[in-house]
Parts: sequence; C-alpha cells; structure tokens
Amino acid sequence: MSEIRLTAIYEKAQEGGYIGYVAELPGANTQGETLEETRENLKEAVTLLLECYREDAEDRFEKAADATKEELVLQAA
Repeated sequence: MSEIRLTAIYEKAQEGGYIGYVAELPGANTQGETLEETRENLKEAVTLLLECYREDAEDRFEKAADATKEELVLQAA
C-alpha cells in the first residue's frame, strides 16, 4: 500500500482542547479534548473528505460528454 504524507497542524484551543487541520487539504479540520483524540479525529476527517471529493468527481465524470479519467501518481517527498 502506498502512502501520501500530509502536514497535520495542531493548536491548543483557547476554550480548551485542541484543533487540528491539514495544511495541504482545505476543509480537513477537527477538534478534540486531547491531542491524541484530535489526531484520530483528523484522520477520520481526511478520509471522509477524500471520499466525498471522489464521489463528487465520479458524478461529474459520468455526466461529462467529453472527459478522460486516469490515475494520477505522485512521488512522496
């Protein structure tokens, strides 16, 4: 299984707990009472966000009259 590496940023929230987000993926953010909870929540948020994006793209592709679909392979840094 291949990996993709993203930058997770965690900050202490003023009201307590933590917020977390992914620098390279706008919309992937979460919060938690502990740093570990925030890490787990962020993994789930990224997974759900990518699934949602993929479903939206598949719907658009199926409706497009003149579109090509292929796998995009990136080398990890």
